[in-house]
This record gives sequence, C-alpha cells and structure tokens, in this order.
Amino acid sequence: MSRMTVHLRVTGAAVAASALLSLCAAGPARAHGAPTDPVSRVYACSPDGGDAARSAACRAAVAANGAPFTMWDNLRVAGVNGRDRQVIADGKLCSGGLPAYKGLDLARTDWPSTRLTPGAGLTMTYASTIPHTGTFKLYLTKPGYDPSKPLTWSDLPSKPFAQVTDPALTNGAYHIRATLPSDRTGRQMLYTIWQNSSTSDTYYSCSDVVFPKAKAGKATDRSPSAPASAGAATGKATRPSAGASGRPTATESTAAASGRATTAPRTEGTAADSTPVASTTDTGSGPSAPLLAGGAAAVLVLTGGAALAVRLRRR
Repeated sequence: MSRMTVHLRVTGAAVAASALLSLCAAGPARAHGAPTDPVSRVYACSPDGGDAARSAACRAAVAANGAPFTMWDNLRVAGVNGRDRQVIADGKLCSGGLPAYKGLDLARTDWPSTRLTPGAGLTMTYASTIPHTGTFKLYLTKPGYDPSKPLTWSDLPSKPFAQVTDPALTNGAYHIRATLPSDRTGRQMLYTIWQNSSTSDTYYSCSDVVFPKAKAGKATDRSPSAPASAGAATGKATRPSAGASGRPTATESTAAASGRATTAPRTEGTAADSTPVASTTDTGSGPSAPLLAGGAAAVLVLTGGAALAVRLRRR
C-alpha cells in the first residue's frame, strides 16, 4: 500500500469523524424552543434559568427527574397531529408525557411565575434555535383553577384565547402577541402548544402566571330613586341626585340656616323629578308673599271689629 493511499484513508477517516462530531454537536441545536417570557417551567428550572432554577419548586422538579433540564428546548412529541387531548394524558400536560420531563408535572403553588394584568396585551417570547413553520395555540386555565392539583385538560377551555401561525423568528425568538382574558384572578396556567408544520413535532409548555386577586367587600349600588337618610344637622330629609355613573350622590342640605327644604341639582340626561319641593330662590330681606297676605287679612279682621263696635254703641 503506497504512502498516498494511506494518507487518503487517514484523511477520509478524519473527515468522517469531523462530520459525525458536527452532527452530534448539532443535536441540541435541532431542539427548537420554549417560552422564556412568561417564563416556562422547563426554562426556569434549566441551568439557564438563573435564580429561578434555585427555587424550591425547581429543585423538587430536578430531583423528581433525576437529572437537570439541560435540554429545555427539546420538550416535543412526534406524530401528535393535533390530537393533543388524546395523546397527552391528564396530569402530564407540562411534561408532554415524556419521562425526562416528569418533574414539571408536580402540583405545587410555588413555581416561578410571571405577573400579568387581566384584559391587557401580552407579547410572549418563545425562544427558538432553528426557524420552523407551524401554529402556536395559547390557553389560559379556567376561572377557579386549583394550582395545588395536577393540570388536566378539563382545566383548559376547549379553544385557545390566541392562535398565531408562522410568526417570524427574530433575534432568536418568536414574539407572539395576544390579548389576555379579562376574567382571571390569582394563580393560573398559561399553556402553549406549538404544532410544527415543517416537522412532525408538537411542543408543549407550562408557564405559571399570577393575576391580581379580586377585591372583596364591594359595595352595592343604591338606586337613584331610593330615599336618602335624614340630614344629620337639620333633621330634614334630602333627596339624592343621580351622578354620571347612575349612582346617587350625597347632597348637603342648604336649609341649615333658613330652615327651608331643598333638593339636589339634577344631572343632565336624568328624568325630571315630579315631587313638589319648596323654592330655593331667596326673595331678599322683605316680607314674603304669604306674610303680606296674612297681614292684609289681619287688617280686615280688625277693621270689621271696629265697625261692629261703633254700631253697638249707637244702639
């Protein structure tokens, strides 16, 4: 065997080994992604998750797995073809039913989470290494969801609140825009399904999110037609007026000094109140019409009495 032949064989073996190493190195790159904002469980608990990876929930998830979530972008199941609810079993939605990710299904209330506002806009950042075509479907657990229990399909609505097909991959991530439902409170689960159309894979992810809790002790509106309570200072009842919201607004009585009954001003667009009320117009310091009328009557009575006395004396 000539030296040239040996050299060619060695070179060929080196090229083949190099290609094999390249394929092995490309293996992780062929994994495609997961949400980083709102942070998904698999990313939060990965070596790239920072402080979140050191949380009690993530430590428990890694212990349940028996290995860290190094391949956080590889939670995918082949051949589902849209049959998510038939293929992925209840209680295993976060892991996709994959044993290597089973720690993500732990029912806990202390998973790293993202705070959201109900009814607000959402831009999900879904990190990915290789662009692929496909459809993203976003689900939010129903009101009343209990995070202390394993996630099941019945916890999710039958239809996603957002669906985006073939978004552009920009700076290593897909940016999926949507509007959040307005009726969620407390801790919920944002469940994302990415069904590829350029491969046979479907990706699943769980992102724990927290909405403000509902305010308790909300006062019941009073009907504008209901009578107001008696005035504290004068003991005279005042009638509430309807404000812009339709709620009655408290009105101070202006009769404290004069002792006259009053009524609240009417709001534009409110039906006129037909209840008779005393006039609030001040006529000045002179005598009022009823006083003048009373004085005149007294004069007539006195005059009539005097005339009668004169007649009696003449008799």
